[in-house]
Amino acid sequence: MTDRLAAVVLAAGMGTRMKSERPKVLHPVAGKPMIDWALDAAVAVGADPVVVVTAPGQQAVRDAVAGRAATAIQEQALGTGDAVKPARDALAAIAAAGGTVLVLYGDTPMITPATLARMVEARAAHERPAVVVLGFEPADPALYGRLVLGADHGLDRIVEARDAGPVEREIGLCNGGVMAIDAAELFPMLDAIGNANAKGEFYLTDIVGIARARDRRCAVVTCEPIEPMGVDSRAGLAAAEAAMQARLRAAAMAEGATLVAPETVFLSHDTRLGRDVTVHPHVVFGLGVTVADGAEIRSFSHLEGARVATGAIVGPYARLRPGADIGEGAHIGNFVEIKNATVEAGAKANHLSYVGDARIGAGANIGAGTITCNYDGFAKHHTDIGAGAFIGSNTALVAPVRVGDGAIVGAGSTVTRDVAADAMTVVRGEERTIAGGAARFRSRRSKPAGPGTGKS
Repeated sequence: MTDRLAAVVLAAGMGTRMKSERPKVLHPVAGKPMIDWALDAAVAVGADPVVVVTAPGQQAVRDAVAGRAATAIQEQALGTGDAVKPARDALAAIAAAGGTVLVLYGDTPMITPATLARMVEARAAHERPAVVVLGFEPADPALYGRLVLGADHGLDRIVEARDAGPVEREIGLCNGGVMAIDAAELFPMLDAIGNANAKGEFYLTDIVGIARARDRRCAVVTCEPIEPMGVDSRAGLAAAEAAMQARLRAAAMAEGATLVAPETVFLSHDTRLGRDVTVHPHVVFGLGVTVADGAEIRSFSHLEGARVATGAIVGPYARLRPGADIGEGAHIGNFVEIKNATVEAGAKANHLSYVGDARIGAGANIGAGTITCNYDGFAKHHTDIGAGAFIGSNTALVAPVRVGDGAIVGAGSTVTRDVAADAMTVVRGEERTIAGGAARFRSRRSKPAGPGTGKS
């Protein structure tokens, strides 16, 4: 029978170095709050329940995780060892039944489910270690606690960087913070932690020494140095974003997308790129974008909340806003903005247009400078353009309005009434030419202003 698994996510840190009104763990990485990365990783390995520990004033964090995790409050900031204790009631059942409790941090978005799974497996090994600690080997270990191994290659103790002696400072294996702990022993060990240290805090790392004193084995599972990366400043947030972008780009390319200049493409955590998609340099994908097989996204385009179908071409310099649905083989060209609109198969809007709250029928052509005038200052209205319709350049379509299948609207028109299928509509002021008028105009403008004209 598989051991039960629970998780505690520590999120009570105030994040004062972020200098932000937003709680630290709610700052996003690749469009997802940092704490959600930790929650998703815990859930992915089967943790249930998951408990998020916050500080008293962090209602925003509790609201953000509502429905996904239980919450508990650490009333005073007394250290990481104390921070786990508020989860005691929520974990009572698993503590009684046995199993494993993962302890994670809400500001470490790079932790992967695969690494957590290896930690859980190590806990289930025949030695049944009381504590499994995540270890890593950073390029510069100076600020990290050291993992001191015993003769049996088990973990003997964790030495904080400030307390490390010369021999311990030579150790390259460092504490990554995350732990997998015997649920039955977790709270008895937490209760045994003291705070006789310079900061007067209860350190979670002390449970390794406590477990060893009780003749329980402790173990280490190692990971890549990027995974335990914690974020406590804006610079750290930028570093985490860069690391996550590198991971997302690599995953997209591994699944068959071509990123011509990967370092210039920015993805969201939920971006979905199909096979043989080509993304040119300097493209930004906001939340909620799906691009189907064989589509092409050209340079300097920005997409969010959009769907791009097979073989469509978007950009360069295009903007797809939420609700944009670009059909198979459609073309959205330079300086075209699409919002809450469906562009059906084979339709084209190649230049300098705004299409909002609309349907563009299959094979229709939208000329340069076309605008769907969808907002009257109070409400949004719909424009419907039929299949095969041709909209001439510099046309304003004043919604609500419908242009039927195969209809033609002449360039420069302002259309306020429906156009029937296969009809041709031209709405322009009468053209008037005044012979010699330009010369007379220039002559008048070139004469000096007389007294009393009010000009200066």
